[in-house]
Amino acid sequence: MSRTVIAQGTFDIIHPGHVHYLAEAAAMGDELYVIVARKTNVDHKEKPICPATQRRDVVGALESVDEALLGHEEDIFVPIEEIDPDVIALGHDQHHDDEAIAAELERRGIDCEVRRASARETDDEQLLSTRLIIDRVLERRG
Repeated sequence: MSRTVIAQGTFDIIHPGHVHYLAEAAAMGDELYVIVARKTNVDHKEKPICPATQRRDVVGALESVDEALLGHEEDIFVPIEEIDPDVIALGHDQHHDDEAIAAELERRGIDCEVRRASARETDDEQLLSTRLIIDRVLERRG
């Protein structure tokens, strides 16, 4: 019996932090689905620069990802209901409230575990955030 894992995010500019998160998520099960957020659902930070289909295609090209799909435009839980995962893997610094997600999953009758990936070890040279990458580009080339 295989374990299905869902990871999710905006994935605007793929960086080593994303790769680490998705590799850890993949290690939590046998099959990794990644839900790429639609621009309309990104309300906790700046809207993504890259189109959703481009972000999905780049995420889907990563070795650890079995399937990348676009999120639902109105209800972010719809793809989760369709996939019916065993685990939802959250990034170590994602803004989500683990308990609120678990409560909504229970309300919808989805029996799965909510887990957090660890932070990636880094040094001062690495940029592990889309915002930091954009800031550096603007600083050097803006």
